[in-house]
This record gives sequence, structure tokens and C-alpha cells, in this order.
Amino acid sequence: MQNSSPNVDQPEWLNEVTFNADGLVPAIAQDAVSGDILMMAWMNPQSLALTASEGKAVYWSRSRGKLWRKGESSGHEQLVSEIRFDCDADVILLKVEQRGGIACHTGRRSCFYRKLENGRWVSVDPVLQDPEQIYGSKQGD
Repeated sequence: MQNSSPNVDQPEWLNEVTFNADGLVPAIAQDAVSGDILMMAWMNPQSLALTASEGKAVYWSRSRGKLWRKGESSGHEQLVSEIRFDCDADVILLKVEQRGGIACHTGRRSCFYRKLENGRWVSVDPVLQDPEQIYGSKQGD
């Protein structure tokens, strides 16, 4: 669904983004230097506008039902150097500098650490830091 009811406080460029029926758009975080895909999360108009204005990734947590500033509990912020969208205007690409080198709540560099090999999913990237050390008993970001 196109962002149909423009908010006077929201930037005009947000009207060109196509949000789904839940008011969300998928966002892919990509390392700005290496090109590695780090993670995918959801954004609503407010989180996308905040990301653009603050220069740090802000997502919408569907499970918590609230804004989620990447790194708020882990310290692993994503500094945004570029924001793009695809030809259909329904996927956001963030080119980021991943602070601390860890994007995944499992303690890995990327959330895409499993690879299909011979009909089985195999973990191919190491855990860089134990999630318990990063988050304690809190949910990861």
C-alpha cells in the first residue's frame, strides 16, 4: 500500500515509499565497504524518517510493537551512509558501518550465517561474541 495519508510532520519523500498493509517496509542492512548483507528488519514511516534524520538505523520491532534503535542494548549501532529503495519502492537498502562488527543477536557479523549444503542448513560463520555477554538475559537487537 502506498503511504496514503501524509503526516504534516513527515518528510515529503516518505510518500514515495510503498509500505505494506501493516504500514511496514522491509529494510536490508548492507556493509557500506564490503557489500556484505548484514541483516533484514522492518521499518515504518517513523523509523525510516528517524534513520534519515539521525544517520543511525532505527527499525520497527514487530515482536515488541515499538521503535528499535539498532544497538540500543548491544552497543552495535549501524551508522547509515546511504539510503536507497528498489525499483518498486517497496524495499529499503541501508548502507551502513556496523559498529562492533556484530549485526546479529546470535553474536555473529551477519544474520545470514547459515548455508544450504547437501540438503541441510549449516552454520558457516563463527560466533564473534557470546550473546549472553552482549545482552545478558535481555532480548537481542
